[in-house]
Amino acid sequence: MTYRIGKSFTFDAAHYLPSLPPEHKCSRLHGHTYTVEVVLSALYLTPPGFVTDFAELRPLKHYVDSTLDHQHLNKVLDSEPTSENLARHIADWFRENVEPSIPARLESVRISETPSSWAEYVVPQS
Repeated sequence: MTYRIGKSFTFDAAHYLPSLPPEHKCSRLHGHTYTVEVVLSALYLTPPGFVTDFAELRPLKHYVDSTLDHQHLNKVLDSEPTSENLARHIADWFRENVEPSIPARLESVRISETPSSWAEYVVPQS
């Protein structure tokens, strides 16, 4: 049996996708209110019955607020700032900076640019 939890964060940022044709609306600078959702899992619960304490995800909230919120994502990411690339970027940061200090494993990161669309990066199993 596997236990899973999820936590969502929001931030506002601007970006454009330079590889798109000039007539594509996303080739122009525009902004979104992004939602980041992380899903974590564990085979066993830690006392008092957690996958991990939600408070242990505070470093991710701080990273989102200090690095991504109200930023120009083309200047933050090393790749084109699509939702797919943003999900991978956040997953890589989380695995390096948060996962080693918690009892859970990151399963996926989902990014929504709008309430009706999302992209997800599923972390490979090791």
